[in-house]
Parts: sequence; structure tokens; C-alpha cells
Amino acid sequence: MSRDASKGNRKIRQNVRDISEDIHRLGDNTQAEVVVADDSDQRDWLADASICPLLAQYKIAHTGIMSAESGLEVIRADQSGSYFMACIEGEGEVLVNGRWKKLKPGNACLLPPFIQNALRSVPGKSWSFVWVRYLEARDVVPIATSRSPVQGAFNVTSLKAAVEGLCAECKSSNAPSALSQWTELIHQYVLKFAQPEHSDDRLWKLWTGIEQNLSYQWTLAELADAAFMSSEHLRRLCKKELGRSPMQHLTFLRMKHARQLLATTGDKVEVIARLVGYESSFTFSNTFKKWVGLRPSELR
Repeated sequence: MSRDASKGNRKIRQNVRDISEDIHRLGDNTQAEVVVADDSDQRDWLADASICPLLAQYKIAHTGIMSAESGLEVIRADQSGSYFMACIEGEGEVLVNGRWKKLKPGNACLLPPFIQNALRSVPGKSWSFVWVRYLEARDVVPIATSRSPVQGAFNVTSLKAAVEGLCAECKSSNAPSALSQWTELIHQYVLKFAQPEHSDDRLWKLWTGIEQNLSYQWTLAELADAAFMSSEHLRRLCKKELGRSPMQHLTFLRMKHARQLLATTGDKVEVIARLVGYESSFTFSNTFKKWVGLRPSELR
């Protein structure tokens, strides 16, 4: 490495420590396919992004695939959500715990929210990667927790295909049922990396069983009995592990199953409402709208 290049790297490192505003330089010949949840982010590089409101149900701000040759430099002074990225080809660098770490094919990186983070291309090397950026409030458990790996092995093929599928669907038929399935796949691939193990088997066993009987009118006390713990302990454990209360997670599972039924069956909305635990199709429709962003009839 030349002396000038070494000085340049030191300068970038200093900038990363001291920067007080965001930097986003794509560099020459950089290409990106991007899907955003809405048009609230007015940065230039998102101007041509496709919009998929269903991303918001998983708190995903945007996702995409980027290919860079040189000059890529992104610095965020305060990342307002977990940031996941996995290398497809080539090599780049990511700021992890204050140090630049190389990201190569077969590797992924998960950065927590509310800290400074950065990524950059390596001079003379091309780099393509897929990313998923979340938007998370400070009072909820983020995707990247203290139990999540920061960097590790990852099979990028499935996530890449899911993001490509979402991009293609946004530009073609834009069918809500297909968009819903692509967004869920994207989120689940990230979640599998972020939470590779269940820290409490009782919680996993509880919700696995509940998913088989969503039509039942569960109460918090009954959920706690099924998990062999007190209602308060179940509430604390769910908040810690899932970022939701037990009843909120029950609703999440019901809406998830309802989306699947709407996409794969011809059942009437009122039938699906009963299958997921709602006697009133009106209440079901309003709840679905709140959680998914569309009414059941609109999704279908």
C-alpha cells in the first residue's frame, strides 16, 4: 500500500469516529435494486426505488442488492434500526465494534441500532451484497440483540433470491399476496441469522403448540398455564425474547396465518376470521389492517 493510500485510510477511520452527519457515496459504476416501505426517505440514491408498504409490518425500511466497483462509502452517525448485510461476490469492509472487518462471500454482518456504523468498498475490488435495513424504536427489542451474532457464516443464495423476487414483483403485477410472501421470507432469513437458537425452550414449545390451535379464544392465564409459568413471567419473557407481549404475539401469529390462508385458499374472509380466532369478521378486518397495512380483501 502506498503512503498516500495509507494516509487516506487513516483519514477515513478518523472521519468514522468523529462524523456528525451521514455520508452516502455510491462511487463509480455502482448499481442497486432497492425496495422501500414508503417514500419518506428522500435521499437521492432511493429516488428510483420501488415501494412495498408490506415491508413495514416487519419494521423493514428498505432492502436491496448493490454492486460496487470502487468509491462506495456509507457512514451513518446514528443507525435508527438493525442493519443486516450479506456478501454475494467480491469483498468489502464493514465497521464492526470500531474496527473495519472484511466481508467476503459466505459471510454476513448484523449491526445493532442506535450506534454509528459504516461500510466501504476496497480499492481495486468489486463488491456485491444484499441488505435489509430495519427501522426500530428505542423502546422495543430490535432484531439485533445482545444474543445475536455480529458476523458469521451465511448462505446468501436464498435471501438474494427473495429480494430479487420482491423487486421483480414490485415492477410487474405487484400482487399483494406475492409481495406478502416475499417480505416474510426476507424477514425470516434475517431472523434465522439474528436468533439462531431459542434461549428458553418453554417459549418455543408454547408458541409451536399455539400455532396449531389459533381458533381457540386464548387468555393470558391460559397461555401461561400452557407454558408452565406465571402470567407475569410469561409477559416478561415474551417482551425480552420477542419484543411483544404474549397477547400481541398471539395476534401476530393469527395475522401471519391469515395472510397465508388469504394467499393460498379461496375461503371467504369470515371463514378465515373464525379459523384464526375471530368471531367478528369486522374486528378481524380492522385488526388485519392495523397489523398488515391492508384489509384482507385488499391483500387478496
